[in-house]
Amino acid sequence: MIAPFGVYVHIPFCAHRCDYCDFATWTDRDHLVDDYVAACIDDLRGRATPPATSVFFGGGTPSLLAADRLVAILDAIERAPGCEVTVECNPDSVDAAKFARYAAAGVDRVSLGAQSFVPHVLRSLNRTHDPGNVAAAIGWAREAGIERINVDVIYGTVGESLDDWRRSVDAVLELGVTHVSAYALTVEPATPLGRAVAEGGAGAPDDDDQADKYVIVDDLLAAAGLENYEVSNWAVPGAECRHNVLYWTMGEYVAIGCAGHGHTAGARWWNVRTPERYIARIGAGRAPESGREELDAGGRAEEAFTLALRTRWGAPIGPLAAPAATALADLTEARLVEATGGRVRLTRAGRLLASDVTARLLLSGIAVAPGPAPRDPGTPAPGVGAGTRYH
Repeated sequence: MIAPFGVYVHIPFCAHRCDYCDFATWTDRDHLVDDYVAACIDDLRGRATPPATSVFFGGGTPSLLAADRLVAILDAIERAPGCEVTVECNPDSVDAAKFARYAAAGVDRVSLGAQSFVPHVLRSLNRTHDPGNVAAAIGWAREAGIERINVDVIYGTVGESLDDWRRSVDAVLELGVTHVSAYALTVEPATPLGRAVAEGGAGAPDDDDQADKYVIVDDLLAAAGLENYEVSNWAVPGAECRHNVLYWTMGEYVAIGCAGHGHTAGARWWNVRTPERYIARIGAGRAPESGREELDAGGRAEEAFTLALRTRWGAPIGPLAAPAATALADLTEARLVEATGGRVRLTRAGRLLASDVTARLLLSGIAVAPGPAPRDPGTPAPGVGAGTRYH
């Protein structure tokens, strides 16, 4: 059986930068596209890596590239049979021909950034796409044979009512997609939104409002058959994102492109942030890495626990000393966690307080036990039909 291994490709180009975005993206670097694509291909050819079981094109706006440019990068990646290939797409930068080209090259999953289906909420986020284009994009993807479709939405924008949020979730459900990612709006200091909040020109999201909206989306998606398998992600069973599961289970993956983060040989590492520096490094025959972090055994165990606790399969635990047993009992009584079968899992109330719950458990000295990662969702276990478990 092939061990899970991922390739993340960062495409830093955008037609428009949203007010809340602090990702490594640029709206004025179109003249670098050809050199950047060539650098990504050269970077891939210079690496000795296992065959990828998942590939993820993120950004930025990967779909802003001409299809042949993106496919040229994909073709440079050695892929295992059945490799899941995801492309993040803006509904304004795709069409039927682009999806057909993607599918012919092996793309079998797309992730569409909708964020909201309510016009005044989109304006508050400084989003420019037409909500109707989301449905059109999904139709084109399906015509091309791409059935694994995710829609991203954001909740908690100031001025978004509970009814506005329900309208957005209902609109997503009407599209019949297999996966939904719902994120609470966060205010990052270096963004236009962050500066506006700091200067008093905009309000900050309300925690209680965001908690109410999380409950709404969890209820509506569950009623429609989409299961929560990570704090911010829901999927039809068998349609979970394999690449993201790799992240949450501390799997290995390489990063291609500027600002990309990788995890290999027990280290986390990241590439230079700007496309110019990435192109220059690759052109000079130098590694694009700009920093790395080596975790000791204790650090790796804590990180594995933190990530696993966010998922529906939970985190394995070992024998409990008195402080840890007390903390676990208190959290169980408060209905924030459930502990069964040697694993601890967050309840829905616990998901709303995931950071605090995790911190309390780690500070208690809980024994973080090694445990098997969930089975790769793309590979049936012996005696089990395909498409049973995780995204």
